[in-house]
Amino acid sequence: MSANSPAPSVRPLIAGNWKMHGLRAQLAEAQTVRDALTAGEISHGVDVMICPPATLIALMAEMAKGSRLAVGAQDCHWLPQGAHTGDISAEMLHDAGATAVIVGHSERRADHGELDRIVKAKAEAALRAGLTAIVCIGETAGQRRAGLTLDIIARQLVGSLPEAGTAADTIVAYEPVWAIGTGLTPTPAEVAEVHAFIRRALIDQYGTQGREMRILYGGSVKPSNAAELLAVPNVNGALVGGASLKAQDLLAIARACKVDAA
Repeated sequence: MSANSPAPSVRPLIAGNWKMHGLRAQLAEAQTVRDALTAGEISHGVDVMICPPATLIALMAEMAKGSRLAVGAQDCHWLPQGAHTGDISAEMLHDAGATAVIVGHSERRADHGELDRIVKAKAEAALRAGLTAIVCIGETAGQRRAGLTLDIIARQLVGSLPEAGTAADTIVAYEPVWAIGTGLTPTPAEVAEVHAFIRRALIDQYGTQGREMRILYGGSVKPSNAAELLAVPNVNGALVGGASLKAQDLLAIARACKVDAA
């Protein structure tokens, strides 16, 4: 099986990252997504998740209970507890109702100086707490111009992924930093090259599990470009930023996800 032919059991995931957006009133958007999923408007072969700010996790998890809408978190500390004012452990997120957590997002790496080893520790903490780790990787504009994209991706994969990850608890999200929130996106060919590289690296590290791990694309994903991006080989869904704040936009992206293209 080649890197361009991942196992057919890979289920697409559309995950919305609300970042530092959302008060209680924003839960109405999540309710709309939940109701659309319940009504069968999105294929049962596609998973949908929203990662709200920590203040809304418990409320959203309660609202989504018993539905197809999964609730994730945006970051965690690598320790289960301790004197770390302002931090939240993976165990706390699980207790609040989250089922997954994003780690290593470029905004965390840039704004908070998170190194690969920190991202790896957080990913392993997620697995320890029973959460799925969504591990983000991606190159800057300067790194791409210098032809270093695959070198950066390789380094981040080796340094950031959990040792004992499986297809059930580890997801990779490729987000070229220069495409996040800019409206710019790489071409389908550029996405295909990176995702095929990631697939080969996952197979090398995890064997059969690496064939079945989900690889999401993120970076200015929106309804107008979702179908083209989601049709790229080894793109098993999307990590959606700004477009996930509106239920109809997130649902439109989920509808563009063809299950047989996973």
